[in-house]
Parts: sequence; structure tokens; C-alpha cells
Amino acid sequence: MKSRDVPVVLIHGVGLDHSMWFPVMAALTHRRTIAYDMIGHGGAPKPLGPYNLQTFVDQLTSIVDALDCEIDLVGFSMGALVAQSYALSAGGDRTRRMVLLNGVHDRTVDERQAILSRVDEVRTGGFAATVEPALQRWFTPAFSDAHRDVISSVRQRLLDNDVRAYADAYEVFATADAELKDRVAEIRQPTLVATGDDDQRSTPSMATALAEALPSACAVILPGLRHLTPLEAPVAVATMIDDFTID
Repeated sequence: MKSRDVPVVLIHGVGLDHSMWFPVMAALTHRRTIAYDMIGHGGAPKPLGPYNLQTFVDQLTSIVDALDCEIDLVGFSMGALVAQSYALSAGGDRTRRMVLLNGVHDRTVDERQAILSRVDEVRTGGFAATVEPALQRWFTPAFSDAHRDVISSVRQRLLDNDVRAYADAYEVFATADAELKDRVAEIRQPTLVATGDDDQRSTPSMATALAEALPSACAVILPGLRHLTPLEAPVAVATMIDDFTID
């Protein structure tokens, strides 16, 4: 199969759904793209938790098995953790190349505790209060001012979450990097690790450290961007995916 015929599977971030990829998919019309809702999100099943990383890997495995071909895998934020774990799984050899966007790697104790505190806040009825601070972390002020419709759509997507399922998924996001940090050296697929230069949680230093820990990887720091790069700069993200995955 020629590289441009390999389907691109896109994994969204915690609290979002497959629709976050629509602008990137619109710039990748020459590729077959597959975006889906992770367990606990959007239209996907929301079984009772607790969830773990394997919950999401099993879901992705069933999707890739149904495709029955090799794939290029793109994971954003929590999706980047799922992508890494899938690459390490028994079926991970179906992954040809991988792009990890705005992911976390080897958080400090304080960074992890801050995330777990937000999980506790969600579980104890404070979910709505976490939404506006998240939007401020995710988008640059200039983009927020110029694209209020996008911000409104993401805000509503967050507020529409099943809070129990969201908290269960968020706890996986809070802890999975610790589970993966000592195993990423086993990932053999060529990998591109990218984040925004002003991403305050999935930082440039994390991206650089992850790329250095992977056997075949490079890091790209996207200037002038924060966390939700696929929505703020979809053409740049699509071009980056193409440049890395098409031989």
C-alpha cells in the first residue's frame, strides 16, 4: 500500500469528541481519515468506571482490526497517550507512523496532583467551574477573540459531557503518562511529537523529552499556539501530518 493510501486514524482529547478533527479532516481530503468518539465521550458507550488505559486501547484495537490494514495514527492530548499504549500492544504493529499532538510526558508530582485535584473537583460537583479555565488554557487570546463561534462550540461540547464518564476518563488522563514513561523506549514506529510553544500543560519540554525517549522520533514546536492546535491551526496540523506520513 502506498503511503498516501494508508488511512489516518485520529484520536481526540479528554472531554471532546471526534468533531474536533473536522477542520483537520477538511484539509486532508486526499487521505482516508477515521475519527471516532472514545469510550465515555460523545456518542460512544459510557459504561460504569473505573476506566483504565487498556479500556481505550481495546476500543482502538477493535476499530483498527475492522479496517484490517496498516494505519497512520494521530493522537491529541489524552489521545496521544492512547496512541502510545496501542503502539505497545499486541496489535500495535499495524501502526505505520504516529503523530502525537499536545501530549503529556512524565509529569512532575505537582503537575500530576494538580490534574488529580481537578478530577476531584469534577467528581464533587464543580465540573462547570473547570470549563472556562480550560478554554483559556487551550486557546490563545487572539484566536478566542476572533473565533467566538469555535470557542462556544467547544464550551458546549464540554458542558454536554456525562460528568461521571468524563471524570473517569479524566483520571486516566491524569495518570497514564506515569504508566507509559518507562515503556516508550519500546515504541519502534517513526513518530512525530508536536505541541504549541505556549501550551501550558503539554509543554514544549515534555514534547522534546518524549521525542528523545522514543527510538525513532522528532519534536516540532508550533509557534504562537496553545493546546487545541487542531482547531486553532488545522491547515498547519494537516500539513505536518502529511509531511511526516507521506513518503
